[in-house]
Amino acid sequence: MTMHALKKSINMTEGPLLGKMIAFSLPLALSGILQLLFNAADLVVIGRYSATASESLAAVSSNNALINLIINVSIGLSVGANVVMAHSIGSKDMDRAQRTLHTSILLSVICGAVVALVGALCAKYFLVWMKTDPAVLDKATDYLTIYFIGAPANIVYNFGAAILRAKGDTKRPLIYLATAGLLNVGLNLLFVIYAGLDVKGVAIATIVSQYISMILVVITLMLEKDYCKLHLKKLRITKREIVDIAKVGLPSGILSSFFSIANVLIQSSINQFGYQVMAGNSTGANLEGYVYTSMNAVANAATTFAGQNYGAKKYSRIKTILMECTLITIVISLVLGGFLLIFGKPLATLYSPKDPLVVKYAIDRMTIILPIYFVCGVVEVIVGCLRGMNRPIVPMIPSFLCVCVFRIIWVYTICKKIHTTTILYLSYPISWILNIIIDIVLFIIYYHLLTRPALPMRIARKTAIYAPYGGEENDVNAQKAV
Repeated sequence: MTMHALKKSINMTEGPLLGKMIAFSLPLALSGILQLLFNAADLVVIGRYSATASESLAAVSSNNALINLIINVSIGLSVGANVVMAHSIGSKDMDRAQRTLHTSILLSVICGAVVALVGALCAKYFLVWMKTDPAVLDKATDYLTIYFIGAPANIVYNFGAAILRAKGDTKRPLIYLATAGLLNVGLNLLFVIYAGLDVKGVAIATIVSQYISMILVVITLMLEKDYCKLHLKKLRITKREIVDIAKVGLPSGILSSFFSIANVLIQSSINQFGYQVMAGNSTGANLEGYVYTSMNAVANAATTFAGQNYGAKKYSRIKTILMECTLITIVISLVLGGFLLIFGKPLATLYSPKDPLVVKYAIDRMTIILPIYFVCGVVEVIVGCLRGMNRPIVPMIPSFLCVCVFRIIWVYTICKKIHTTTILYLSYPISWILNIIIDIVLFIIYYHLLTRPALPMRIARKTAIYAPYGGEENDVNAQKAV
């Protein structure tokens, strides 16, 4: 490996972990925060400069849960690429790393094309199914249809960034995202203020920026000098790699979809309260996103670090990874969450200066979610470690039961009797608490299975054979007994 490559990599299998995990997580957290800032710019521009501010804001925000469903599933699949690449790097199997890279990129292109086609054709049907307010349905459909056209770029970028993260490079994806995001903000102002395109303008600006970030990541991979170098002629799906990526990626994608499906259902319930509650919910969720994105960056670090150490068979380091990532997550949640609770009102006012009710509904949501948000972050860290330990299916069942099933039951029972947003939002913290209890137990079990002393099969067989005869000195008699 060249010195150029080494400078962009992190040695995850040797030495202290805390500093390296912070160095890994920080650019990743900043990438997510920048993305949220640019998404916030969409909402702020719409809220301030659209002739129908509240309706347009609600139209954009009504798509959030559905868009997150698609994005989270694709990111879940990219986690499979990240883990398989991390295992390859940890075990120093560079040929497999190359096969993983080319399989992953081609897979992302195929997935992106399918999502774009289905999404663009079915956008309105999705929104009608989600009971979107008829007052904003047409605008919401315009936004969602255009957004889906950018799906291939978004998915290819996520896979490319996952490959780079597997070797510890989180800085360049941050730079590319920042570049594309600044372009997004400029195009927002151009299309909304000067061209008067309203929600169509912010959607077009978003997909242009997504294609720019995708192009930058692909060019980076093509210019690499090591096992991450992309050769377009080598793009093909190899059986072993696609199976291994699917083993991790599909459970991760399904797991992400559990959260998103439950959130789509909750969004459908919120839509019934009217466009002001929809806009307030979106504003609160957007602000909370800064906390979640920062915590999720640590969870991604847990996945990658655990994956490399699993590949290197240094299993005892995984427990340290879990403990230190948990500590970082709790600190992030308490600091950022406390900041948002203190300054939530002026921050929410930036999104909707013309409608104080939207601000009120945003504060109502954050007051319930933020105090216990760290539990959600710790769940993500545990799940990340289990993925790195090659146990991606293990967290699926508790997440399905505690998040998806529980929230659906909550919406159709408790919320039917007490039809308020407060009761609706309480489903989040209760489901996180149930989930973390089960996940902690599962991690303890599987970590113990992974790290317990291995008894050689030869000794095990001899122990079973010689026991009736008093030990190995009776070797001849034992063999006769067999």
